Amino acid sequence: MHVRRSVLTIALLLAVASSGRAAAPPLSLRLAEALAVPGYSASASGAVVVDLTTGATVFARNPDLPLEPASNEKLAVTFAALHELGVTYRFRTEVFGRGRQEGSTWQGDIVLKGFGDPTLTSLQIGRLATQIARLGIKRVTGRVLGDESWFDTKRTGPGWKASFFLKECPPLSALVVDRASYDGHVALQPALAAAAQLRKLLRAHGVSTGPVGLGRAPAGALALAQVDSGTLPEVLQEMNRASDNFTAELLTKELGAEVGDGGTTAAGVAIVRKELATSGIPLAGVRIVDGSGLSLADRLTARAVSALLVTAWNDSELRQTVWSSLAVAGVNGTLENRMQRRPARASVHAKTGTTDEASALSGYAHGRYAFALLENGDPVAIGPAHKAEDQFATVLASAG
Repeated sequence: MHVRRSVLTIALLLAVASSGRAAAPPLSLRLAEALAVPGYSASASGAVVVDLTTGATVFARNPDLPLEPASNEKLAVTFAALHELGVTYRFRTEVFGRGRQEGSTWQGDIVLKGFGDPTLTSLQIGRLATQIARLGIKRVTGRVLGDESWFDTKRTGPGWKASFFLKECPPLSALVVDRASYDGHVALQPALAAAAQLRKLLRAHGVSTGPVGLGRAPAGALALAQVDSGTLPEVLQEMNRASDNFTAELLTKELGAEVGDGGTTAAGVAIVRKELATSGIPLAGVRIVDGSGLSLADRLTARAVSALLVTAWNDSELRQTVWSSLAVAGVNGTLENRMQRRPARASVHAKTGTTDEASALSGYAHGRYAFALLENGDPVAIGPAHKAEDQFATVLASAG
C-alpha cells in the first residue's frame, strides 16, 4: 500500500510539473504583454506576426490601420527593385565625347552622364579620368559638362518637411558624387559639382580642359569611359542597414527611369505599387508617395508589410538578399545598439523606422517568424516605442 501511494504521489508530481509547463502563456499573450509599455499607443499602432513554417498569423493588432511607416517604406522599394531590376543590376556612370580626337587632343566637349548611382564617389570619378588619359588624350578643347537628364531635377521628395532637405537627404540628382559633398560644402547643383570634380581629376592626370558646365550627351556621342556600382544587393545592404534616405530616393527614380515612365519619383512609386499588387500584397489603406518614408503622406499597414516579408521569404531568389540587407540586432546598422543580448542578438534581422510622427520595426526573428510593427503619434514617444519593439522582437526570438 505504501509503495502504491508513493507511485501515485510521483505520478501526481509529474502531472503537476507537466501542467505547469503547459500553462505557460501562449505566444500571442506574451507578444501583447511585450507591447504593454507605458507611453506606447495601442490604438495608434499596428502589428502582425506570421509563422513562416505554417503561414499562420499568430498575432494581429489593428493589422489594416493605415500608418506612417517611416523608413519601413524602404522595404517596399527593396522588394520592387529586386523584382524589376534583378540581383545582377549595377548603376553605371559614363563619359561621352562630343566631337573627335585628333592626336592627343579632343576637339569638343566631354560629358559626364549620371545614371542615378547613389554610391558614386570621387574614387570612381578618378577611374574615369584614368580611362580618358589612357586614350592618349592630353587636352580637351571644349568644356566638361555634367548631364543629369536621366532623372528630373527635383531635389527633394513629395510631402517632405522643409527641414528634411540636406538634414535628412542631400540633393537628389541622376549625377551626384560623394553625396553632393564638394569643396567643404553640400553642392546644391550636384551635377555641376560632379563635372568640376572630373575636371580636377583630369588635370591630376595631365589632361587640360575648358570650363565646366551643364549639358546633355547627344544621341550618338562616343563613349569614352564608364564605371559601375556594386550589385543591387550590395546597394540594398547599404540602404537598409543604415536606413539611407538618399539611396532609397535615387533607387525609386531609377525604377521609373528603367522600367517606368521616366526618372521621377512618381514614375518610380507607380512601379513599386504595381509590383506589390502583382505579388498579391494587400494594398487597402496603402499610399506610397516617396521611396524613403520621409513623406508625411506615406501610409502602410502592418498586414501589407508582413505580407511583403512573407512573400520575399518564400521566394528563393529574394530570401537571402532581403534577409542580408536588414540590420542585425546588437550587431550592425540601426540595430547595433539595440537588443544586444540573446536571444534577440544576431537572431533578429529587421528594418527600423523613426521620424517625429512614426516608429517602426519589421523583419524576421530566427527565420521562423516574419513580423511588422508600426506606431504613430504627434509626436510619437520614441523611448516607449523602441522598448515595445525590442521586447516584441525578443519574445519572437525566444519562441523561435
